[in-house]
Amino acid sequence: MVSVRTVSLPGSAGPPLLGHSAQVLRDPLRFYLDRYRRFGPVSRFNLVGHPSALAVGGDAAKVVLEGRDRCFASGAGWALWAGPFFPRSLVMLDFEEHLAHRALMEQVLTRDRIDGYLEQLHAVLAEDLATWPTSSNFRAQDAVRATVLRASVRVFMGGGLGAESGEIERAFLDCAAAAGATLRFEYPGSTWSRGLAGRRRLEELFVDRTPAVRARGGSDLFAVLSRATGLDGRGLSDEDVVNHMIFLLYASFDPVSIPLVTMIRYLAEYPEWQTQCRHESYALGNGRPGMAELDRLGSLDLVMRESLRLMPPVYALPNLAVRDTDVLGFEIPAGTVTVVAPLVNHRLPEYWPNPEVFDPERFAPHRREDRAHEYAWIPFGGGVHRCLGLHYGAVQMKAVMHQLLLRHRWRLARGHVPEVIWRGFARMRDGLPIELTRL
Repeated sequence: MVSVRTVSLPGSAGPPLLGHSAQVLRDPLRFYLDRYRRFGPVSRFNLVGHPSALAVGGDAAKVVLEGRDRCFASGAGWALWAGPFFPRSLVMLDFEEHLAHRALMEQVLTRDRIDGYLEQLHAVLAEDLATWPTSSNFRAQDAVRATVLRASVRVFMGGGLGAESGEIERAFLDCAAAAGATLRFEYPGSTWSRGLAGRRRLEELFVDRTPAVRARGGSDLFAVLSRATGLDGRGLSDEDVVNHMIFLLYASFDPVSIPLVTMIRYLAEYPEWQTQCRHESYALGNGRPGMAELDRLGSLDLVMRESLRLMPPVYALPNLAVRDTDVLGFEIPAGTVTVVAPLVNHRLPEYWPNPEVFDPERFAPHRREDRAHEYAWIPFGGGVHRCLGLHYGAVQMKAVMHQLLLRHRWRLARGHVPEVIWRGFARMRDGLPIELTRL
């Protein structure tokens, strides 16, 4: 129940029907920051016809993401935007069901498992990075996305897929693009229609393979997940395995490629950091490092954390209020989509001095600005829905950058000024053209 001391949300619903949708889709950082400056940590807005609230700052994020008294449901919030493409994935589940599935899925992402997956990851990186040419106008974003997706398919599905691997990649790209689409209805040739068709094809591909994968065993993620069992000896149904596999592929794609492209951008703009990171990679050597060895890349770790601060891969976390509640004393009626925005928390000057400046040392032991509040830095979310694959994601990023640093040097293409564009997900204008040189 709402406390008698709560007050109504400041702000407004905006224009009829679409509300503030255009502003949010065009520039969420500007819109959310403006909302915070005008109305404080909790405010009202409207997104695609849904009454919404913005929760900014560590204290507000903590209330929503930790789900006090189970007043907020992550799955119900995400279902409004990505439900048709990732149904019954981990992010779409809540409460006891979420915890039960999470416990089973933790078995596929132990440290030992991740070390095993790294073997497949390094194999793809060796193949792909060898084809990156010397160029004065190399589209880094396109290349990174292609490499990360191929690596994810190989790691998750095992080797030997042949032409089917390419089909999975194409269907998945259509599905992922549609999840961030602005126009969300079917008509011939639309992004939304292609996404729905891609989802159906992914289901077919995974459903056909699941019984055989469970029977054959193996160490790839698909095989491990299909055989995972709880203390009661029960595992996931074929349907649940399929739903989780499709979402895990997404979670290892855009949430990894976005910060990777951001790292490449800033290492181009700050060559002293590129040189420093390359020296550490040289010291580590040309082998296929495991998690423990990648952990020794201290400068690269700082760059990764700062890139995740400036461009978190999931910049807004929607949670649906399932009953009347409050956040910091402000009324949140049942049915309100309550958005926590890592993109804004990561730029609050009370946590981060000079927040717009690229400064990896803010994460160094002598500073640790991320400790200003437990929810100051939340690129992987927080609370019970904190990203299960955060350690694997970090390892992926480090492995890609380590191999890239050993093979190439780069800077921004002549005359290019980096600019982020928002189309559901963050992208770099023109694909981030760089001058790429082989070492």
